[in-house]
Amino acid sequence: MQLAATRIITDDVDALIAFYETATGITAVRLHPMFAELRTTSGTLAIASSATVPLLGDNAAEARANRSITLDFLVNDVDATYLALQGVVGIFVNEPTDMPWGNRSLLVRDPDGTLINFFTPITDAGRDRF
Repeated sequence: MQLAATRIITDDVDALIAFYETATGITAVRLHPMFAELRTTSGTLAIASSATVPLLGDNAAEARANRSITLDFLVNDVDATYLALQGVVGIFVNEPTDMPWGNRSLLVRDPDGTLINFFTPITDAGRDRF
């Protein structure tokens, strides 16, 4: 088995695509007006319109309702990422912080409220995982 993608359901596909393209530097592949993917070598972030929810099943998903998932993005320099995101991110949960498991992390929220962790390994234990 292989995890193929993580999908965010949103009421505003265009705004969320624009946010993630700017925040990550990755250009989205637009497969349909209601669906796009940001593809990396380690995984795909899919963005789908809330208009697709009826296709999944009654009340299968709800836009802007997530409070239990964190999207993790490995970056070369989390401090530089913090500076670059100053005009892009509306909510910074924290500033770059050294974590006990060996990463320096920056937590922000996307326009729909999803928690995003931009991180850089700073110890051998952290670097050995990637």
